[in-house]
Amino acid sequence: MHQPILLITPVVRAAIACALLSPLCSNADDRFSGEVGATRQAIDSYRSQHEAQIVTDFADLLAIPNVAVDLDSMQLNAEHISGLLKKRGFSTQTLQEGGAPYIYAELPTPGATETVLIYAHFDGQPVQEENWRYPAFSPTLLDGPLPDGKPVDINQVRGPFGPEWRLYARSAGDDKMPVIALIHTLDAMQAAGIDRSVNIKLFLDGEEEMGSPTVGKVIDKHGKLLQADVLLFCDGPMHQSRRTQIVFGVRGSTTVDITTYGATRPLHSGHYGNWSPNPIMSLAYLLTSMRDESGRILVKGYYDNVTPLSELEMEAIEGMPDVTETLKDELSVNTPEGDGARLEELIALPALNMRGFVAGGVGNKGRNIVLSTATASIDLRLVPDQTPASTRKLLENHVKAHGFHVVYEEPTADILRMHPKVAKMEWKDSGYPALRTKLDDPMAQRLTRLMREISPDLIVTPTMGGSLPLHEFGSRLSAPIIILPLANHDNNQHAENENIRLQNLWDAMAVYGAVLAHFGE
Repeated sequence: MHQPILLITPVVRAAIACALLSPLCSNADDRFSGEVGATRQAIDSYRSQHEAQIVTDFADLLAIPNVAVDLDSMQLNAEHISGLLKKRGFSTQTLQEGGAPYIYAELPTPGATETVLIYAHFDGQPVQEENWRYPAFSPTLLDGPLPDGKPVDINQVRGPFGPEWRLYARSAGDDKMPVIALIHTLDAMQAAGIDRSVNIKLFLDGEEEMGSPTVGKVIDKHGKLLQADVLLFCDGPMHQSRRTQIVFGVRGSTTVDITTYGATRPLHSGHYGNWSPNPIMSLAYLLTSMRDESGRILVKGYYDNVTPLSELEMEAIEGMPDVTETLKDELSVNTPEGDGARLEELIALPALNMRGFVAGGVGNKGRNIVLSTATASIDLRLVPDQTPASTRKLLENHVKAHGFHVVYEEPTADILRMHPKVAKMEWKDSGYPALRTKLDDPMAQRLTRLMREISPDLIVTPTMGGSLPLHEFGSRLSAPIIILPLANHDNNQHAENENIRLQNLWDAMAVYGAVLAHFGE
């Protein structure tokens, strides 16, 4: 029997755009309506009866320290996660190329013709325990967010767990949650007799918070294992409105520390002030030459290679809820940067952020001296088609154009004598470019339609502001990359008191259930 041929006519194109951009379109494809709804109901029913077990399993995983530089603890994490997956029928193997371990796992589905590859990471940012209300690796359930939430003993809960309850621990929001949500979704599907529609592959990163320095080597060596029809990156927070979003890109990233110099030893500010070059002021003038008060970057040529948002992407942004006033109130901000542009537009542009400044002291640590050095740390967020190498060249040219002799190691006394201004530029990593999947990619269309069955008010987001190593995958694998951010936006990722809102965990199970049961139909 011949298969029917679908002609992409203007009417079909209009329907595709409607399905992508408007949850109110009456002619959107609704063939999943009843089935997807029934799947969610079954998973929610199972979850409501097993909430204590789900939260306990999550707490057990979160209790294992997971700073990527500690290879022993990362191996413990990998063994624990692999054990959870094997109980659900996955075959697993640990992949390692000189850094922390990665976990590869696969679960074939009889009769399935398509494969979904799911990415998450199980390492976390370093912890400063003194800043945490509760120990970072002693997961604590609270009946609400801090500062007012009170501890809840998981073993004493006799009814349903509150959807606004929070589990506090490092990596609760970034990014161990997908592992727990996925395994319990599979348990729920098995209990309800719901068949999977796709083959499942997992690629779990043990060093994402370090920039995934060896992921390229891992993919190069094991690329055949990672072949799939679509790659779902399950990392990052949901939209600030709490509405589910599907994201099609991230910015790239690279970082640099810049040090300026005065005299070779600190000098008394009374005796030498107005004479000795002041490295703090020298660095301050240089930094303010790089961007204006609105955040626009002033480095010559910086925007030359920036790929603008497409018409479809701009329409998607216009269809998103404007959270400007909500965020201003929540974060106590009077006037955001950006000259009135929306957050969603601004995070699609390059950013130059001063992330730290070290020079002297203040308060009781202040001294009346002219320092010898001052250092600023800058992180650069890149967009298509910028590259770390081209950005580095532009920034170094800018520093030179402002009269600095650029060095890459600590300058000698002779170099300082020979040049009126010296700047040491230490590029902290090789960085990676941005990546953005087209909204009209066929897999993007399918997943967007399916996600709307779970969340009719789904937000389609062209790009998120953070950075993920998507380029390492996109440059080596053929599968389109789509991001499913599932954590609450106020999860305090990377900071003290990181947490997950339980309703986000429950919703993640519903999303995984829809994808695993219906994406391949």
